[in-house]
Amino acid sequence: MLPTPYVKCDYNKVYEPAEDSFLLLDCLEKEQGFLNERFNNRLAVVCEIGSGSGVVTTFIMQNKIIPQERSIHLAVDINPWALEATLDTAKLNSCENSYLDVVQSDLNACLRDNQIDVLVFNPPYVPAEGVPDFPESREQADQWLDLALLGGKDGMAITDKLLQQLDKILSQDGVAYILFCARNRPEEVVKKFLKTHNWNVKLIEIRKAGWEVLSVYSFTR
Repeated sequence: MLPTPYVKCDYNKVYEPAEDSFLLLDCLEKEQGFLNERFNNRLAVVCEIGSGSGVVTTFIMQNKIIPQERSIHLAVDINPWALEATLDTAKLNSCENSYLDVVQSDLNACLRDNQIDVLVFNPPYVPAEGVPDFPESREQADQWLDLALLGGKDGMAITDKLLQQLDKILSQDGVAYILFCARNRPEEVVKKFLKTHNWNVKLIEIRKAGWEVLSVYSFTR
């Protein structure tokens, strides 16, 4: 089992690593061989959207899920505190030899089309009346944190937006790993996606976490 990064953050501002984060780590460990084979002869651009504490991005770099000489890493988050936390977590775990850049952005707004080879997304998936408004200032820490948790109707408002952009985000060989909870009805989401996309969608991991059932699916052309 690969080691989990050490994380030290202000969890009043940044989403604390929890069962969903650790499920993603297990998923990426399981997929390490596949990813190395898929990108064995070229540089891979790895991007986590919604990096939060940085535990997932750091895990990828620290454990060389793709060797550091063949990968560059982007961590994207709308929360400015999360970007600082991601850089701190990478530093705490001695990832200085890996290339990492962080960008404040709403989902993929900052990304050039079809440049991402490995996309990781742990979305705000908790059902709520709506998606929180963008905070007016950096100091509204609780509102930044709400953006990491609340996903609107069925918890799918943000995930649906990203799925609609997936063809634009991923490179031709790209793979996306997206996390769902049972209340998101992931089987229905996958069926709907496949009606309009001739892609491969695969269940990689599923786990009961307390009262919730979490799953990670991969999406490839």
